[in-house]
Amino acid sequence: MPMKWQLHNVDAIPWLIDQSSDDYDALVTDPPYSSGGLHAGARTSDSANAKYINDPGKYPEFTGENRDQFSHMQWSTLWLTHAHRVLRAGAPVMVFTDWRQLPVMTSALQAAGFTWRGIVVWDKTEGVRPQKGRFRQQSEFVIWGSKGKWHSSDGPVLPGVFRHSVTAGGPKMHTTGKPVPLMSDLIKACPSGTILDPFAGSGSTGLAAIRSGRFFVGCEREEAYFNIACERLSNTA
Repeated sequence: MPMKWQLHNVDAIPWLIDQSSDDYDALVTDPPYSSGGLHAGARTSDSANAKYINDPGKYPEFTGENRDQFSHMQWSTLWLTHAHRVLRAGAPVMVFTDWRQLPVMTSALQAAGFTWRGIVVWDKTEGVRPQKGRFRQQSEFVIWGSKGKWHSSDGPVLPGVFRHSVTAGGPKMHTTGKPVPLMSDLIKACPSGTILDPFAGSGSTGLAAIRSGRFFVGCEREEAYFNIACERLSNTA
C-alpha cells in the first residue's frame, strides 16, 4: 500500500527551499503566532507555553514565539514566498493567526505573491478564557487565498465561521493544537491531491488530510512534536 503521508524533522524554510516547484495542491498550516503577550517580558520569554496555558509543563515547549511584530512579518513573508513557489497554480492557501497578528499575516500573504480572498473565523466556544467585564477571546482566524485563480468554481458553499471546542475530536496534543474536525472542515475547500503543512505540530492537518483521502506532506522541527505527529499519522494511515 502506498504511503499516505511524509513528515520531516527539519526547519520549514530550508526544507521549502529544497522542494521542487509546482509540487503541492494546497497549503494548510498553523505557524507560530509570536503573540500572546502585552508586555516585553511575555513576548521575549523562553517559554512559549507560559503565554498560552495555565500549566506550562503540560506540553513540550516549542520555539519561534518571541519575534517582535516586524520580524514576524519579515519571517512570514519569507516562508510564504518559498511556499508560493512549491504550490501548483490555483492552489488554496490557509494560514492560522490570532487577532494581534491578523494585519501582519494578511500583508505577508500578499507580499509573498498570493491572492488574499478572505478570513474564516474559528469560534472556539464560550469555554475559552472568560474575563469579567470584557469580551471573550474565543476566536482565531484562518487567512485564505490562492496562488492565482481559485482552483475550481464547483463544490459546496462552505461557511465562514466554524464552531469547534479546542478538544473537539479528542484531547489536545500541542499547546496551540487545532482540533481535527476543524481541519477536516477547512480541507473540504482543497482539491484532491497533496496537502502541504510546513508547521505540522502534532499532526492535526495530516490526520484530516488522510481521512479525506488526500496525501499529506509536512515538516516539524521540534523533535518532541515530530514524534507525536508520526505516531498519530501512523495510527491513522
